[in-house]
Amino acid sequence: MNKYINYLWIILVLCTISLNAGDVARKGTTGADQLLIPVGARGIATGGAFVANLTGLESIYYNPAGLDVNHTHEAMFNNMSYLADIQVNYFAVAASLGDLGTLALSFKTLDFGDIELTTFEQPDGVPGRTYSPSFLTTTLTYSKIVTDRISVGANFKAISEQILNTSALGFALDMGVQYRFNEQLSLGAAVKNIGTNMNYAGADLQGNTGIPNGQLGSTGSSGNYEIITEYFQIPSYFDLSLAYRISINEQNYLQSAATFTANSSLEDKFNFGLEYGFMNSFFVRGGYNVMAENTSESIYGFTLGAGVNYEFSEGMGVSFDYAFREVKDFPDPNHVFTVKLALK
Repeated sequence: MNKYINYLWIILVLCTISLNAGDVARKGTTGADQLLIPVGARGIATGGAFVANLTGLESIYYNPAGLDVNHTHEAMFNNMSYLADIQVNYFAVAASLGDLGTLALSFKTLDFGDIELTTFEQPDGVPGRTYSPSFLTTTLTYSKIVTDRISVGANFKAISEQILNTSALGFALDMGVQYRFNEQLSLGAAVKNIGTNMNYAGADLQGNTGIPNGQLGSTGSSGNYEIITEYFQIPSYFDLSLAYRISINEQNYLQSAATFTANSSLEDKFNFGLEYGFMNSFFVRGGYNVMAENTSESIYGFTLGAGVNYEFSEGMGVSFDYAFREVKDFPDPNHVFTVKLALK
């Protein structure tokens, strides 16, 4: 078992080295940035710092190793009011397979609303014609508790982007591990979005043009052409996290976490989060992100949130969570709502 865990850590370290982390010169060179949009009000409210100890369906985005920790069947719906009136919707279901681990399937979509169609001939818009891009990320997750201290997990993602009759398709892998030293201290690591390059292709990139025959004043036959687009990478990154929980008494606890994020095409950053819980039913949360170098360039400020958990009966419960994320230089912040159902 120890040999297996050592192999897993080696894989994570090698993947991290391959990311060329913190390369600021590569800003704007990746695509599929919807992979960087977080989900789950609890994770967002705590600044994305709970990579070491987040469990259940919310852990899929941050660290899939936490999915199997609770041994529950779960369903989750999440809505975020993102930037420029974009809505991010997320739905996930998980089934515990007992000693075999836990499987989950999740879908994340972006709703851009209706955009007025423009053409070369009508750059100000075609009257009565609109379109809406379709961005979908489908994820299959597997997680398993290896020992009483260690859990591992992996995400297998299909990334689809479509704008009218032009589309791009890619695939990616996440891997994560959580290690619990004791009930208070946890360590977590995850490598995200290791996958294929993507490029756009489709009918909207095809056209027809006349071919001159070289004679002055005359035209030749027409010919078809297709614009070949450049391939782009997806945004890979690595998280290393430490979390600590303090049990004040039987009814109250306080836990904090810090995560270092090494980005392949952005600056590295530090994430900090804090959560207070009362009777495992009421929660207050906060978080903050700091860039490792240019601290003023982060577009996000403080994150805040709250949640309530209610058990209908033994082994069955529902939770409601809310998160607020400040967005600098934008008039409106992000608002996130999450509903979860759990059945043990």
